[in-house]
Amino acid sequence: MARPNRIDQTPFALDILDLSHDGRGVARRENGKTVFVAGALPGERVLAKQTARSRSFDEAVVVEVERASPDRVQPRCPHFGVCGGCALQHLEESKQILAKQRVLLENFERIGHVAPEAVLPPLTDAQWGYRRKGRFSVRRVEKKGKTLVGFREQDPRFVADLSICHTAIPEIGERVEALSRLVDAMDARREIPQIEFIAGDQTVALVFRHLAPLSAADRERLEAFAREHGFAVFLQPGGVDSVHALWPADPPLSFRLPQWDVELGFRPLDFIQVNRGLNEKMIARALELLDAQPGERVLDLFCGLGNFTLPLARGAAHVVGVEGDAGLVARARENARRNGLGNVEFHAADLAQPLAGQPWARQGFDRLLLDPPRSGADGVLRQLPLDGLKRIVYVSCHPGSLARDAGYLVRERGWALRAAGVMDMFPHTAHVESIAVFETRGPGGRGPAARGQGPGKDLEPDIG
Repeated sequence: MARPNRIDQTPFALDILDLSHDGRGVARRENGKTVFVAGALPGERVLAKQTARSRSFDEAVVVEVERASPDRVQPRCPHFGVCGGCALQHLEESKQILAKQRVLLENFERIGHVAPEAVLPPLTDAQWGYRRKGRFSVRRVEKKGKTLVGFREQDPRFVADLSICHTAIPEIGERVEALSRLVDAMDARREIPQIEFIAGDQTVALVFRHLAPLSAADRERLEAFAREHGFAVFLQPGGVDSVHALWPADPPLSFRLPQWDVELGFRPLDFIQVNRGLNEKMIARALELLDAQPGERVLDLFCGLGNFTLPLARGAAHVVGVEGDAGLVARARENARRNGLGNVEFHAADLAQPLAGQPWARQGFDRLLLDPPRSGADGVLRQLPLDGLKRIVYVSCHPGSLARDAGYLVRERGWALRAAGVMDMFPHTAHVESIAVFETRGPGGRGPAARGQGPGKDLEPDIG
């Protein structure tokens, strides 16, 4: 039986032409085949080593930079290039967000066949120590004689051997090695596949997933670690509903949005926006673009804990939040009570399914805000009666699905894409968070924002 052809490991020279959506350099071999090169930047000439191949493209990694881009910087993290948590630390910070802006605009053009009338200035905040929620993989590696705790490597089969993480909040990022030593000392060190972390204003919580019951000694080790470092520790022996506190008994988990005098409580596996400072700027921009008036009704789809819903309720007459996760809906309702907001209601509904029979879907609204998952909002937008809405603000964690949905709204439903822009929720990664505002077309196809009224009057093109 013939053995499969092995990949030739001989380094070869490439001129890098572009940056891909996942942060790799794009080049072409002499035969015209596309190569995606990890660690390379546009304008560079590099020596690369091939790591994988497919029929339509090859993959490679930089061995040596022969001609560096002026935008190249020294990565802060010693694990960059191995750990898969970051892809862009070698690119100057102000250029990272412009690269993401280019990805968004290219997606609009290529997928949606639309273009925003204006490009919003990018939103940025802290570049380091921002990640307040995340998941570390855990693996005991006998050859290394230790337990690894960290993100997956660029090759996701392996767990990165981390000593520090500069993107995580310092309480977590500076204690990766301490977590590794903790798990390695446990009886259940081979039965813990992951540790999740999440931070509120008062408490940083760790959730230990374990595949077998923990011994009394392991529980004591975890509690001692929590006391020493000021963590709250939760255990997860099964599914999401199995999560329970080990120590302390009832740790407070919440964060405030001071601009709107709102506090949101959450559970340790709930979704919250990763970057606290950027989240507050994102809410402010979304509310400014939506421009809800005191007498108006607003619909907030994929509302989660009420991250946008409750700030909206401070200014609108009535806000309806809809979310598919019943647990998040329960917490959102509790958050409304916590903040004394009686002009908001929450409903649980799978927004990817038919909405017939959902009473909230038949109510009239003046404005719509939506913040869908990566798959986008195509299903719900095709079902909603959009007539009567004055403005739609779409917050997106995936530029491809936003572009697709923008094309639908513009070409099939008669809306205008007034403005869009990027927000750096995940600095040093290739993740693109974005926001777009749509208006109904007025006479001659021009709406209020395009005529210099409302929040659109300050939107100036800035495409870098």
